[in-house]
Amino acid sequence: MSRGFVKEDDQEDVPMVPPRAHLPVGVTNYVTQAGMDELLAEQQALMKEKENLDIVSENERRIAVNNITAKLKLLNNRITEARIIDLEDQPKDEVRFGATVTLKTEGTNEIETFQVVGVDEANISRGKISFLSPLALVLTNKKVGDKVVLKRPKGDRVFIIMYITYC
Repeated sequence: MSRGFVKEDDQEDVPMVPPRAHLPVGVTNYVTQAGMDELLAEQQALMKEKENLDIVSENERRIAVNNITAKLKLLNNRITEARIIDLEDQPKDEVRFGATVTLKTEGTNEIETFQVVGVDEANISRGKISFLSPLALVLTNKKVGDKVVLKRPKGDRVFIIMYITYC
C-alpha cells in the first residue's frame, strides 16, 4: 500500500531491544544453577512488568508491550537452549566450567578470584567471567600451581593458579 493511504499516527517504531550477551552460533549455552535461577527470575520480572503496565495511552502501552515481548523472546530462547552444569560433577583438581579460581599475578603478586560462568551470568564486577572469555579459555583444564599466560596487546600477564573450588 502506498504511504499516501497510511495515517502517520499508525506507524510504530519497531522496538530496539539490546541483544543479550554474545554466544557464538553452535556454542552450547552452559549455565550454573545460580545462572539459570537468575534467568528464570528475570523472566518472571519481565512477565510481571508486562502484566502490571500502568500506561493510559493505548499507543504507548502497545509499544511497551512489544518491547517487553521482544526481551522475553530473546530471554526464552536462552533459557530453552541453556544446559545446566552440575558443579558437583566437575573435577575438583582442575579448572572447568563453574570453577572459582584464585590467581596470583606474577610480578605484582596481586591476588584475584574469578568464577567461570555462562555468558549471561558474566559480570566482572562480581568476579564472574564468561567461559568464552580469553582468561577462562587459558585457565581451562589447568591445575593448582600451573602458570597461564594471558596474551594482551598491552603486554602479556602471567598468572599462577593458587586455588580451585566449586561452590
